Amino acid sequence: MTDTSGIQSQVLLQVSELFYSIQGESTRAGLPCVFIRLSGCNLRCNYCDAAYTWTEPGTPHSLASLLNWVLAQDCNLVELTGGEPLGQNGVYALMQALLANGLQVLLETNGSLGIGRVPLAVGIIVDVKCPDSGMDAHWYAANLGLLRSRAQQGARDELKFVLSSEHDFYWAWDFVQRHRLQELLPILFSPLQPQLPPQQLAELMLQHRVQARLQLQLHTLLWPGKARGV
Repeated sequence: MTDTSGIQSQVLLQVSELFYSIQGESTRAGLPCVFIRLSGCNLRCNYCDAAYTWTEPGTPHSLASLLNWVLAQDCNLVELTGGEPLGQNGVYALMQALLANGLQVLLETNGSLGIGRVPLAVGIIVDVKCPDSGMDAHWYAANLGLLRSRAQQGARDELKFVLSSEHDFYWAWDFVQRHRLQELLPILFSPLQPQLPPQQLAELMLQHRVQARLQLQLHTLLWPGKARGV
């Protein structure tokens, strides 16, 4: 374990919640995972399931206290999520500290901010906002080139689309094909329920020979109705 006593005490992050749970999404779904949910978000998706990250004030945590809490959980997989974690500059020092302690680090980001400063060893789950989210105009186009560069260097990133309708499905699949993303990294199609039933999405994916993974939120199946700490 790396000594945390030398970590700069002035590095503070606003945290919405800390918890240990089962990874509910991504290709790591089903694995035990430590979550650091940071406060604040620059987008307002109309289906947001974590609005408390920007409607409620976060709690300030030093980098050292966060690292010590993570290490006490005895779990090698850590995800930084939000809100939008890249909205806080201290997240980069946190990622470096977690990696320095031998942890596997994931970052979930909404795709509206550049990922150029994220360490290559961090697995990024980039959300591409579809039209029905109301936030599709906020996609940061340069991230496509950054994802290609990271993939060429061996990064384990993923691209996620939350689909609210058939229209979102066709938009997302067109986006993937135009940029040939299915050849680059794992593609996740996640249906928003009940607006788009999983069975309907599965049929669409099979009909159009979609090269993507149908993703259901495992944590919502394990703990239905529980909005936090999962």
